[in-house]
Parts: sequence; structure tokens; C-alpha cells
Amino acid sequence: MPAITFIHPDGKSDRVETSDGDSAMQAATRYGLDGILAECGGNAMCATCHVYVDHGWLARLPDMADDEDALLDGVAAERRPTSRLSCQIKITPELDGLVLLLPDRQV
Repeated sequence: MPAITFIHPDGKSDRVETSDGDSAMQAATRYGLDGILAECGGNAMCATCHVYVDHGWLARLPDMADDEDALLDGVAAERRPTSRLSCQIKITPELDGLVLLLPDRQV
């Protein structure tokens, strides 16, 4: 089972196991992780599942779609070059060990 490590703004980390094909957002919400609100349920409409991808993992992700890029312009926390919506990160065996940093706020 692939695992994702979510790092909170205070440095605390949570390792979450998930299934292939799930999104990082689904893994976080199933785990009850603080820091991912996912108000739209993963439909790429609200940007409340904003994360920062660890630099070592960024090149392994598929390119972001235009709608994700547009939504990231309106996130509550600072948008960075590593910003992504966790609902758009589909987990594959190649992403086992993915590290995502949580922003200080979603709204």
C-alpha cells in the first residue's frame, strides 16, 4: 500500500497509507487529517485541499491542468511554485513515500 507523509506547519508529520488510484486528498480526509478541508469533495472547485509538494517529488507528478492552475491563484495561503491541489494528485505505486507540506491555512 502506498504511503504519503503530510508535514504540518509546526513540523509534526503524519504518515497515511492509501490505495492506488486514490487522491492525496482522499487519503488525508479518510485519515481525518487536520489541514485538508476538501469542501468540494475533490471536484477541483474550492482549493481547500492546497498542499506544497516536497521539491524531491515535484518532477514525479503529472503536469497540472489549467483548472487546477486557476484555482491555485485563489488559495488562502501563499501560492508557491510547489503548490498543488491534493485532490488532483492521484496516487500510484511510483508515488509511494510522497511528501506533502500543509499550508498554514485553507480558508
